Amino acid sequence: MGQAFCCIQVDQSNVAIREQFGKFDEVLQPGCHCLPWCFGSQLAGHLSLRVQQLDVRCETKTKDNVFVTVVASIQYRALAEKASDAFYKLSNTRAQIQAYVFDVIRACVPKLDLDSTFEQKNEIAKAVEEELEKAMSAYGFEIVQTLIVDIEPDEHVKRAMNEINAASRMRMAATEKAEAEKILQIKRAEGDAESKYLAGLGIARQRQAIVDGLRDSVLAFSVNVPGTTSKDVMDMILVTQYFDTLKDIGASSKSSSVFIPHGPGAVGDIASQIREGLLQAETAKH
Repeated sequence: MGQAFCCIQVDQSNVAIREQFGKFDEVLQPGCHCLPWCFGSQLAGHLSLRVQQLDVRCETKTKDNVFVTVVASIQYRALAEKASDAFYKLSNTRAQIQAYVFDVIRACVPKLDLDSTFEQKNEIAKAVEEELEKAMSAYGFEIVQTLIVDIEPDEHVKRAMNEINAASRMRMAATEKAEAEKILQIKRAEGDAESKYLAGLGIARQRQAIVDGLRDSVLAFSVNVPGTTSKDVMDMILVTQYFDTLKDIGASSKSSSVFIPHGPGAVGDIASQIREGLLQAETAKH
């Protein structure tokens, strides 16, 4: 309707291209403009100055022969001062940018192995941006930002990488578990050694108390019963303990003791062994 009255409106963040008799005449800035069609002026088209984004998916392979899909996000815009170049020089801007992205990615990624590709994606993005900036500036476009937003290996490769990671973590867990078990066994052994040491002290004190009690009993018996010797007293005590032991074993219904051929006549041998042990202990003290 506006062109019927020789007027057109150019929206904000856009420019219009005016031609006269098919030849470029002027870049029209946002606002209202007169377009006298009767003098051969006509509107060739509009050009957006807004930042646009193009997502490019490029399949290539790494140095270690792993196929990956690299997803690059290109943000670009037309320059107002070069609007005529941006409008006339390229017929398909997005296809041209995509071709440059393919070329750079397929030149950079095959030089890197898979792990390095993930680690150096910023360097890949920088290389793409530099190449695009150098190429597209001649056509009136500015590359605002280039991002490598994703690197997708083949599904089998991702599964293998996950299995490697899981195996590594399981190995670490097994190592930590074995170390904990080792500590438990060491502590258990230390506790057992301490327990046995204390049990040994208890047995030694018990035997010392028995020896002291026997000594006191022998001395008291010798004083109260004149004419008896220490040997007589010890023999009597041992015989008494022998029969007390037999009585205790016979009184228990759940006894698991095993009897061997033995008689009271062997008490003298036992008394002799005990007496020799006491004499050796007294000699060792002196």
